[in-house]
Amino acid sequence: MPAVRSRRRIAATVLSLLVLLSVACSEDDGREAVPTTSTAQPAPLSILVTNDDGYAAPGIDAVVEALRKEPKVHIDVVAPATNQSGQGEKTTPGELGVEVVRTKSGYPATSVAGYPADAVNVALDKLHLTPDLVVSGTNAGQNIGEFVEHSGTIGAAKAAAKRGIPALAASTGKSSTPDYRGSAVLVVRWFREHRAAVAADRGEATVESLNVPTCTTGKWRGLVETKVAVSFDGRPAAGASNCLSTKPKDELADDVDAFLHGFATLTPIPVG
Repeated sequence: MPAVRSRRRIAATVLSLLVLLSVACSEDDGREAVPTTSTAQPAPLSILVTNDDGYAAPGIDAVVEALRKEPKVHIDVVAPATNQSGQGEKTTPGELGVEVVRTKSGYPATSVAGYPADAVNVALDKLHLTPDLVVSGTNAGQNIGEFVEHSGTIGAAKAAAKRGIPALAASTGKSSTPDYRGSAVLVVRWFREHRAAVAADRGEATVESLNVPTCTTGKWRGLVETKVAVSFDGRPAAGASNCLSTKPKDELADDVDAFLHGFATLTPIPVG
């Protein structure tokens, strides 16, 4: 077990009966939070938020502002100084420049003059952060199918998992006005559903990739857990989702198919 995980709070393991808050993801609007009452108190958690679009991007800002409202959560933001999209798992040898900055909404952050994976390594090795979870994104543009291998958003998440830290990579459908708010809602939903397991340090560190459509007409149709497409097979994977599609869930072949037909997708990503 990597040292960064072994230092997690032992007390968190006794809080496995956490009653999770739920988020409605209806076919009418998947964005409205529906809280439930609970007397259970969540374990304190530390989340490292990073991305590949740069610390000042609106996507990471939306995620930070959403997650920081969760109870007993501490957020650290460490992200590239500039846009590093498409850099995958690249890292930079030697010392990297860091600077104290702020996100678009003014939340304290650290910028790293390097790739997304560099930002994770700097957070752990130079800043000596000990996050329980890494959230990467939300990215401008979907990371589905063959894009997965080149995504810096996913590359940062993989860097975390290789250090023993579970990670979620989040991406938002390509558009002139990406639905970052919708993505942030689903990031929070994922966090609430996985919080108890993260706090209890259960199992191996994994990476999951969340892709949320930006709907120019209609509203996204729900969340589908699926697999990464082996290839695009001529499908317009960089295009917009058809949120008015009526294709049934049980006929969706993979993440490309689901995303293009208006569904948010959640896929496991191999770490090695």
